[in-house]
Amino acid sequence: MEWNPQTLQFLSETFLHTLSPAPEPRRRAESALADAADRPNFALAVLRLIAEPSIDEQIRQAAAVNFKNHLRHRWSPSDDNVAAIGDSEKGQIKSLIVPLMLSASPKIQSQLSEALALISNHDFPKSWPDLLPELVANLQKVSQASDYASINGILGTANSIFKKFRYQYKTNDLLLDLKYCLDNFAAPLLEIFLKTASLIDSAANSGANLRPLFESQRLCCRIFYSLNFQELPEFFEDHMNQWMTEFRKYLTTSYPALEGSGPDGVAVVDELRAAVCENINLYMEKNEEEFQGYLNDFALAVWTLLGNVSQLSSRDRLAITAIKFLTTISTSVHHALFAGEGVIPQICQGIVIPNVRLRDDDEELFDMNYIEFIRRDMEGSDIDTRRRIACELLKGIAMHYGDAVRSIVSAQIQILLSSFAANPAENWKDKDCAIYLVVSLATKKAGSSYVSTELVDVQSFFESVIVPELQSPDVNGYPMLKAGAFKFFTMFRAQISKHVVLRFFQELVRFLAAESNVVHSYAASCIEKLLLVKDDGGRARYTSVDINPIFPMLMNNLFNALKFPESEENQYVMKCIMRVLGVADISVDVARVCIEGLASLLGEVCKNPKNPVFNHYIFESVAILVKRACERDLSLISVFEASLFPRLEIILANGVTEFFPYTFQLLAQLVELNRPPIPPIYMQIFEILLSPESWERGANVPALVRLLQAFLQKAPNEISQGDRLTKVLGIFDKLVKSKSTSEQGFYVLNTVIENLQYDVISPYISHIWAALFSVLQQNRTVKLIKSLLIFMSLFLIKHGSSNVVNSMNSVQPGIFIVIMNQFWIPNLKLITGSIELKLTAVASTKFICESPVLLDPAASESWGKMVDSIITLLSRPEQDRVEEDPDMPDITENVGYTATFVRLHNAGKKEEDPLKDIRDPREFFVSSLSHLSASSPGRYPKIISERVDPANQTALLQLCNTYNLKIV
Repeated sequence: MEWNPQTLQFLSETFLHTLSPAPEPRRRAESALADAADRPNFALAVLRLIAEPSIDEQIRQAAAVNFKNHLRHRWSPSDDNVAAIGDSEKGQIKSLIVPLMLSASPKIQSQLSEALALISNHDFPKSWPDLLPELVANLQKVSQASDYASINGILGTANSIFKKFRYQYKTNDLLLDLKYCLDNFAAPLLEIFLKTASLIDSAANSGANLRPLFESQRLCCRIFYSLNFQELPEFFEDHMNQWMTEFRKYLTTSYPALEGSGPDGVAVVDELRAAVCENINLYMEKNEEEFQGYLNDFALAVWTLLGNVSQLSSRDRLAITAIKFLTTISTSVHHALFAGEGVIPQICQGIVIPNVRLRDDDEELFDMNYIEFIRRDMEGSDIDTRRRIACELLKGIAMHYGDAVRSIVSAQIQILLSSFAANPAENWKDKDCAIYLVVSLATKKAGSSYVSTELVDVQSFFESVIVPELQSPDVNGYPMLKAGAFKFFTMFRAQISKHVVLRFFQELVRFLAAESNVVHSYAASCIEKLLLVKDDGGRARYTSVDINPIFPMLMNNLFNALKFPESEENQYVMKCIMRVLGVADISVDVARVCIEGLASLLGEVCKNPKNPVFNHYIFESVAILVKRACERDLSLISVFEASLFPRLEIILANGVTEFFPYTFQLLAQLVELNRPPIPPIYMQIFEILLSPESWERGANVPALVRLLQAFLQKAPNEISQGDRLTKVLGIFDKLVKSKSTSEQGFYVLNTVIENLQYDVISPYISHIWAALFSVLQQNRTVKLIKSLLIFMSLFLIKHGSSNVVNSMNSVQPGIFIVIMNQFWIPNLKLITGSIELKLTAVASTKFICESPVLLDPAASESWGKMVDSIITLLSRPEQDRVEEDPDMPDITENVGYTATFVRLHNAGKKEEDPLKDIRDPREFFVSSLSHLSASSPGRYPKIISERVDPANQTALLQLCNTYNLKIV
């Protein structure tokens, strides 16, 4: 794209139209830009438009956003179909972007700063060595002029560039990049930091504009954090006192000119103080020894600061970072700071209780955004909320002063409960605070769902504090208190006796009708989690007997809960439905009602799928209902088909691609439940399955393979007719040639071999071997070789060793012995999985005992090596014979697919054992070997002594003794 007046006019008009409120001109403009983006020098032309002062600011801002997004996709594209920006254009962009960013207005500057950071992620420092020197030179220049708009632009850019040091693993390359940045930027950073500090000191009381100065210091602090994250640099250690002196000043000094100017001014100061707290917390965590001389002063400063931070949500970040710093101290070797008399009570009264109490903002979130409230409150993502971090501080102190903390908090809980008892209507938040303290300070046993607390006796607390909420006749009264009660019930579900829980199961079901989204979500979650509780020995505590009496009311209330506003796609309710269907007795009548309810929901979400978790649980619910109902009554299949097929047809016809993998798995489940002959409607689906278009989306492949396997198992005769088998093997051929789907290709091939007669597959067998040998030449991964061994073993078990050997050698004479020596024998030990191990061990045993190729005296070396491999497979633990799989997934083959395959647990394919009549592969091996040796006494012990590893000879002798057999 050439830069001339016509290009300027085209771009400015097009970007103007992208801002149009009318959809048609906006769509035309976006399409025109998408076409232009493929032309060389497009990004350069847009950058020049941004630099053109005569163009309206709004247009240039739209262009800046487009420029940033264009760079994101095309500077170093991962998709081969996307044209990359050329090297010459890249060079010109890099030479123009820094000065343009510095001279731009704030909104454009922020976009260009992000664009610059995107470039630096790929090119800095190796392919852009001029960037840092250019930024430093400009920083020194604008610093002399005290131009803080430009200073902050440069610091903001540097902050974006250096963020990578926080998130990437420590490697030699990363440390070399870090050293380069420190060598160039550490000194200028300290220089501008101290200069700005001096300006703040002199202007603090003068009423001068302090905002840009505080923003500058905040950015310096963020850069400090990035450059110090990996390890303590020598420069920062040498100048620690200068940094720490200023840091402490910002925590202890008040700035009335800003803080007295309203919430915005307070926020500016708070953001700097929060950044300081993050820096000192980093030093406390990583550089404790070097930092300890400053620790007492900072602990006092932060403590004092917290006493002055109000409960306004705008001050949350400062409060959280400050409490986090105290928490880090409490878990360190310097915890004695909390040992002083009265310190822990002060922390409890002054920091913990005020920050744990519900605020107006919490109530608003509860009412207005229940999903976010639950995400923070129940799912543990609230570590960055005041409530959670205050409790983390108590937990930290309790590590060393447990008795003191428990004593003080237990007393505080009783005070809160007494306050509630005195005036429940007025003081309900005190009870909520008490419940929250118990729940948040509970400790979870590693590797289990068992939770314990020493603050209260769980059973008596449940009876006296929680039960009154459960028995409240008004399900809509004090909803936040009810939610807290359900959270306690859920958390301590394993400790509360079964007979106690069963008394209140009906109350839980009643609260599913609560209008509050949080309350009926928590009630559903509590029921769902209770049904997962297991007693010693792994037996489920609650069974169908326990829920059958309330089952109709339970299912009715669950489905009705999905009719409340904003709960139409409530994932907690849907998960509960799935869990209940997995436990309850499913009668014919219940199955009819439930499948109609689920199918109706499915029809609704098909129109506009929004919540992938909710959608997943719908399909899981359908799958478990079909599975459990059909176990009792196969005649229900027709009922399920009548309800589901119209919805599944909509999914396929309307291209609801997110649901394709689920649809194919459900169809596979239904095919497997049918008795042959398969109804004609399924054979229509089979024809769709054979079309190449169905296999184009990678996310569909595992589910399509599962469906194809179901047809091969249930309709082998129908598949043998016409050109269907040719098409099935065409699918195998396509799958096996790609690294990402080769394993799926073998699943298809194994099912063909297992279910079709040899006379049906024999015309195709040469093609199959030729395809496998071709793939083996190009892609010798461990996974592929293991898949090949399993296929050959299955082939031998189903159709005999002579068919395996002869069909292979018909493609290339003598190839069987080559494959056996190069692939089978050395890799047999890598097989894992009980069915796969049995299959390959038995097949290998049959080879050495039945195949003329291996029984030929000329093949004695191969025979001995095969015996050695079989013994290794059968006698050694998996961890001793299998190395970690070195194969790397080929990521590029999956790029471009946004939908992903998600397996339905309840529609899972049953593992079929092709050797059900052989119980013990070890016994089969020794018995077969003993029988073979009896036919030629003296021949095989000699080969074994010469060709089998001594350790494996000992293992073979032990196996012979175990089964009381001899090799003669």
